Amino acid sequence: MSTAGKTTTLKPEASQKKAPQNEVQVPRLKAFYVEKVQDELATQLGITNKLRVPSIEKIVLNMGVGQATQQPSLIEGAVKDLTVISGQKPIITKAKRSIAGFKLRKGTAIGCKVTLRGKRAWEFLDRLISLAIPRIRDFRGLSTTSFDSRGNYTMGVSEQLVFPEIDYDSIDTKRGLDITIVTTARTDKEGYALLKALGFPFKQDRSEK
Repeated sequence: MSTAGKTTTLKPEASQKKAPQNEVQVPRLKAFYVEKVQDELATQLGITNKLRVPSIEKIVLNMGVGQATQQPSLIEGAVKDLTVISGQKPIITKAKRSIAGFKLRKGTAIGCKVTLRGKRAWEFLDRLISLAIPRIRDFRGLSTTSFDSRGNYTMGVSEQLVFPEIDYDSIDTKRGLDITIVTTARTDKEGYALLKALGFPFKQDRSEK
């Protein structure tokens, strides 16, 4: 992981010491952020108030199932996969209006999504960086242009099998998903600095005008 010209590697197999039974264990990526990244980002971005240093607010996972209009049972498979990936029960998304050309009726289930916050968001992000992204076939780095001008980043995964929690023999079909990482950053520059510091393997450095 690279911050302020230094590289720190958070190995996938690394783990925190076992916390006492009555103590809530902090996700290791969150601990890394608090112990190292936060101060380095403050220096790098010229932020004097530590509360203003960008952090992770939430992560939204969205799995569209366009074929569900013809085969409703595919929604069940999508919900099952997203539950395994996120560790949380997703909600089913429905069409907001009818589109005759696509044989789509208002209210038809067309996918599912889940919003992760707090500990679950940090744990998912850790697994995404350390385990899932390295399993992407022919991976050449993440685009630096997928920010939304407010410091939030969206990336797509072409198939759910990059997540090791998914058993190939248990899926009904391959399906992709979109991952939106919502940060407290006020600009794309801050959002990029945060994600890069946490270990996001971007294709190249983001040039700021």
